[in-house]
Amino acid sequence: MSMLNKRPSTVNRQPSTAITILIILLSACTSKPDPYKTWKTVNGNPSGNKYSSLKEIDTSNVKQLTVAWTYHTGDADTAAHSQIQCNPIIINGILFGTSPQQKLFALDASTGKEIWKYKPFDSVPGGKGMYFGLNSNRGVAYWTDGADDERLFYTAGPFLRAVNAKTGKAIDSFGINGKVDLREGLGVDASDLFVTATSAPTVYKDLVLTGTRVSESMDAAPGHIRAYNVRTGKQEWIFHTIPYPGEEGYDSWEDKNAWKMTGGANNWMGMIIDQKTGIAYVPLGSASMDFYGGKKRGADLFADCMVALDANTGKKIWHYQYIHHDTWDWDPSSAPVLLTVRHNGNDIDAVAQTTKTGFVFLFNRANGEPLFPIVETPVDTVTGLVGEKLSPTQPIPQKPAAFVRQSFTEKDLNPYLSPEEFADVKAKLAGYHTGTMFKPESKEGTIIFPGFDGGAEWGGPAIDPSDATLYINANEMAWILKMIEINNNAKANENNGTAGQRLYVQNCMSCHGADRKGSGNYPSILDEDKKMNKDQFVQFIGAGRRMMPAFTFLKPEEKEAIAAYVLDLKSELNKPFHHELSELEKFRQVPYTISGYNKFLSKSGLPALSPPWGTLTAIDLNSGDVKWKTVLGEDSAFAGRPQTGTENYGGPVITAGGLLFIAATKDGKIRAFNKRTGELLWEATLPNSGFATPATYEINGKQFVVIACGGGKLKTSSGDSYVAFALSK
Repeated sequence: MSMLNKRPSTVNRQPSTAITILIILLSACTSKPDPYKTWKTVNGNPSGNKYSSLKEIDTSNVKQLTVAWTYHTGDADTAAHSQIQCNPIIINGILFGTSPQQKLFALDASTGKEIWKYKPFDSVPGGKGMYFGLNSNRGVAYWTDGADDERLFYTAGPFLRAVNAKTGKAIDSFGINGKVDLREGLGVDASDLFVTATSAPTVYKDLVLTGTRVSESMDAAPGHIRAYNVRTGKQEWIFHTIPYPGEEGYDSWEDKNAWKMTGGANNWMGMIIDQKTGIAYVPLGSASMDFYGGKKRGADLFADCMVALDANTGKKIWHYQYIHHDTWDWDPSSAPVLLTVRHNGNDIDAVAQTTKTGFVFLFNRANGEPLFPIVETPVDTVTGLVGEKLSPTQPIPQKPAAFVRQSFTEKDLNPYLSPEEFADVKAKLAGYHTGTMFKPESKEGTIIFPGFDGGAEWGGPAIDPSDATLYINANEMAWILKMIEINNNAKANENNGTAGQRLYVQNCMSCHGADRKGSGNYPSILDEDKKMNKDQFVQFIGAGRRMMPAFTFLKPEEKEAIAAYVLDLKSELNKPFHHELSELEKFRQVPYTISGYNKFLSKSGLPALSPPWGTLTAIDLNSGDVKWKTVLGEDSAFAGRPQTGTENYGGPVITAGGLLFIAATKDGKIRAFNKRTGELLWEATLPNSGFATPATYEINGKQFVVIACGGGKLKTSSGDSYVAFALSK
């Protein structure tokens, strides 16, 4: 036999122990860390998919979960309807979260023991029950130079703040004394306007990018996107969401002064940045005002758009508009999610967006090309409102199918109402405009379904990166949009009483109702005279609180007139009132407002719509097909009936252990579902409703699931706790 054909002997050819160890070490050095094992950013990781590769807790043992620790922030206030909407982050065994009063804290993530607490305000004006200027907060961002500098960024009040992650002290070299005023650098004087941020900022390299929450009325600041230097707080770039003359999108506005007069088109829901390509995917809300479009005629770019920006420079790469000339407040409701899908035989890096309307939009991440067909569909444009001009078409995704119902007719009325209440809501429905989506706003009343809060809401979806399955919880609740004519003309020799009533209708009625009894999630103010005096109420109007924006643009005499009217100050009502309007103030006056954020309910407060009112759906984004759908939550008013579901706020978390964790529901429970089948496997009652997204993490091999239990929405009591669960052993 030729030596060339003879195989060499394999005897004693195994690598030595030293070589084996070297190979293992080299493999460990070159292998990439698991991006899904930690929870270092809001929504889990840089893709925002709320997925964890942890699997100590799985479908076989999830029923053994018990409370591992509870942390109380100590600053809940039921009178102020305080909330905690924060999705905490966990860095090197330390949990960072926020409290109802927007205090930032650090905990030992294994025990819940407090390490430090940062107070953004030296004092809270007004005292107990009046936490002025506080915004809801949904999380914080973390940055490190890889050495000793570790920073946390979040917004409290109108300020983006930088805090030392080790000490809890403000980093004085950032901005001015550790904070940047978001009212500055917008290109307009926004010093008297409401500007804050509810969502966490997003970090890319040495930049921190942020959107803002602004007023939803005509006094809104522009929602421009900005990037700041993480070390100094210097504003590095700005993207004009309402384009300036000469910029793309400027011609989509009929009013060529929109860039300096109109506000909104803001990123209140957060963004996601592809850390590899440096592209920021930024959903934008509607232009002001939300419900009457006579002062924003046209397609209104870049309102209601996804814009893809170069995170280094702010230059636009592509955009897609979800709704043209939005008058339904149906802006995208959460940050998008990055994923990879199998499409037409190819793997495509994609970005997915869920919406209040119940649609899922799926785009090629690089160029914005829709991966499923979207058809511009004719819609009703007949409205009796002076000056309104609606878009003749709206974009309708053909796949995936909507994950909520999108029409309300008589057959959709709640069959569990009493005969008397059923007859009453049936008669009311006959007088409203209803039947299909995109019905124009009207003076008679238009059914908004899906409602102002979705469909999908700010919790957003979770997506499994292993199979591109999207999991989304949703609301199914009908609302009523009724337009009310406004008398903008001040009368000769007007007094505080008549002026206060007129100003209340212009600025306050949309939330608190014509009868001042409140609407939607907004409270009654009928008894404010028992809680505040005139000076406190004027201060309250100017500072705002949580869902209420700060009406800093109102002149002192206007605030005093509103106070005289609302508080029924007999000695103030007949005082003369006079105020000259500026050009901008005249522009802000519109002929209509809304009667309130009113759900379509029976006289006793039960939904006019048939259940379910809360759902959970799994959708295969490779094919666009629904995998399963189930009901989320239980309404105690209908005990003994088939499961009804409840309205819900906050998103799901999915794990490699085959589980989906979600709180979110009005009934105050946290649940675990089998993510493959939708079967409910475990539930526990929380101290207060968990209107937030959970987080899951591992300490010394032990997996935890933590949820903020702040309550405060949907007329639930407010709480101050974070509760962590782990397996009992």
